[in-house]
Amino acid sequence: MTSKRRTPALVAALAVLALALGLAACGEKSEDGKGSERRPFSLTLDFYPNPDHAGIYLGEKLGYFEEAGLDLSVDTPADPSAPMKLVAAGRTDVAISYEPEVVLARDRGLDVVAIAALVDRPLTSMIWLRKSGIKGVAGLRGKTIATAGIPYQDAFLKTILARAGMKPTDVRTVNVGFSLLPALVGGSAQAMLGGFRNVEGVDLRLRGKAPVVKPVDELGVPTYAELVLVANRARLEADPEPYRLFLAALARGTRAAVERPGAATKAVLEANRDLEPRLTAAEVKATLPFLAGRDPDGPYGRLSPEEWRDFAAWMRDNGLVEELIEPAKLITNDYLPGPVPE
Repeated sequence: MTSKRRTPALVAALAVLALALGLAACGEKSEDGKGSERRPFSLTLDFYPNPDHAGIYLGEKLGYFEEAGLDLSVDTPADPSAPMKLVAAGRTDVAISYEPEVVLARDRGLDVVAIAALVDRPLTSMIWLRKSGIKGVAGLRGKTIATAGIPYQDAFLKTILARAGMKPTDVRTVNVGFSLLPALVGGSAQAMLGGFRNVEGVDLRLRGKAPVVKPVDELGVPTYAELVLVANRARLEADPEPYRLFLAALARGTRAAVERPGAATKAVLEANRDLEPRLTAAEVKATLPFLAGRDPDGPYGRLSPEEWRDFAAWMRDNGLVEELIEPAKLITNDYLPGPVPE
């Protein structure tokens, strides 16, 4: 991309960061007289800290959110369904969730909107082991597939099987919740649907299991954003600036993570002491290209209205929502930063 094409967006991004620094400078001084009061801003994760959050934790460690004038608090939900409820109720500023969950929330009348993609393509995959002899989806006929018991993923499976000329009754499914890996490795299932290619796929490779990993959008499911940042629309529109500052800082943290995978791994491990270092390093390496987005030269976190419309139509056609929900009710790109300054 030429410097001429980058200039307007770059100026905008610099303006956002300059404003962030200005906000930080005009707060009350701290006890040592050198600091300033930052604005509280809360983020609720989708799950426990893991490589999907590398840009958040490295950005926090490098002080990017502080420089933006934000006092960021990062919370881990005890219940995976909690983040969407919390943001809808105005109890957190931003939550990480999933594109299908945003569509379902809007169908239920919740006033939420996706403001950026953390991961702009599917990570959810169908996985089996090479030693099983399964050559493709058609080879799953008569086999047992472990699932996480998520309703819209049942619709994924229906679509995947239909593309191969099969019906749900042609396979056996078992809901194992979070125990997808044990079911596959232990042999109680010959395939699993619901694992992430950058997590379970990597774990299986490190175990020497030679997995075959097929993301669902390669098997007939319309592409979608796996992880998105969600806000309460009313709060967003009433006070948009903290959201812009947050996304600009997160863009910086994500770029730093992509450029410094070792530092990103260390930041994730410090955020979650229960993670195994070798596995985490491999998962971070596999995750960073997804955090960078499909268009690294475009706006950080851009959400595609066309893709969201296609996916919402698929959800309607599969009985997951009653009517087609237009992208304007689901997403906004109005708060994204321009290209991150060098």
